[in-house]
Amino acid sequence: MMANTLTSIILVMLFCGSAVGSRTKLFSDKDWVLDSDEGICKLMVEIQGYACEEHMVTTQDGYILSMQRIPMGRSGEASSERAPVLLQHGLLMDGITWLLLPPDQSLAFMLADSGYDVWIGNTRGTKYSRRHTLLDPQDRAFWDWSWDELVAYDLPASFQYVHDKTGQKLHYVGHSLGTLVALAAFSQNQLLSMSRSAVLLSPIAYVGQMTSPLARNAAENFIAETLYWLGLDEFDPRGEAAVNLLKVLCKKPDVDCTDLLTSFTGQNCCLNSSIVDIFLEHEPQSTATKNTIHLSQMIREGTLAMYDYEDVFENMKHYGQPTPPMYNMTTIPNDLPLFLSYGGQDALSDVNDVHLLLESLKDHDGDKLVVHYREDYAHADYVMSSNAKQSVYDPLIAFFKLQ
Repeated sequence: MMANTLTSIILVMLFCGSAVGSRTKLFSDKDWVLDSDEGICKLMVEIQGYACEEHMVTTQDGYILSMQRIPMGRSGEASSERAPVLLQHGLLMDGITWLLLPPDQSLAFMLADSGYDVWIGNTRGTKYSRRHTLLDPQDRAFWDWSWDELVAYDLPASFQYVHDKTGQKLHYVGHSLGTLVALAAFSQNQLLSMSRSAVLLSPIAYVGQMTSPLARNAAENFIAETLYWLGLDEFDPRGEAAVNLLKVLCKKPDVDCTDLLTSFTGQNCCLNSSIVDIFLEHEPQSTATKNTIHLSQMIREGTLAMYDYEDVFENMKHYGQPTPPMYNMTTIPNDLPLFLSYGGQDALSDVNDVHLLLESLKDHDGDKLVVHYREDYAHADYVMSSNAKQSVYDPLIAFFKLQ
């Protein structure tokens, strides 16, 4: 009991990095207003010699999302025949997820060079998606959402925007939480008329058998709920003091920073220290504390349901029933082309949980479901591995070309 209590205190301190050192506020005080010289295009894309466009997408509930478009490869050859691909990142990340590796190894650049029209999404609350038509990030209401709202608003707005701009159906690639929101949307008959195919990397649907010590301990000790009770509506893991300390530690010759991810993601096989440096320059990103509560509920209960208000009257008000509705994976159309890739060392997208998802998809048309397995891969390998190009991205692009 004492060990669990101590761990809980440490986790709260880590997650409230804003209360350490020079950061004295519980709430993030960063000003993320984008000026003309900022943005992912300037930071990560144009410096690599690729054309890039910044777009803004407004959701039905008023969030203004940043989106980047790489309309052509480095050769500069444009074509109206380029099929659009939407890339959607995971939890505590943003669109830079797809740009961390060198250009010949990053999925976004590889797709652009392979003839695709690449669109990069950024969910609400991340650095470049912190605007709203009425609300400010300092308002509690700005953070009153979980991934249910990403399913209901963010993803449909992003799909519709790309579809309207290109006049074509989309290929989709999600990593981690980016797979969960897509699966949930597909199960509710959303987005299907605009979809060509979907790629699910480190798929998240069921998480009851998750083995990540950090994530499971946080869920079982109600860390997210405690933070919410303390008034932290924004879950901000990027405290300046904590990040600076981590950078100092990473420079010590006897410290291998790639191992710091292990207790959260599982043992990643193929990260190098330079990719961790790039990661720390840009990530992790904020999300809503309510979102982490929702994920914690899923871990504890092993179910795939909407957010549980833990109150019959609140659930009745939101859902018209005393318990939250379930997302039913068996309702995903059997003819939707899917490419699903998972890793044997992934502590977040655990093999046993992925098998539950695959069981739900057992009636999927045999020629419409590609299951790709890497025994040595963990969660971060899918976006940061030095061999992701050969191991995952080349097969992924081959799958797209067949659709």
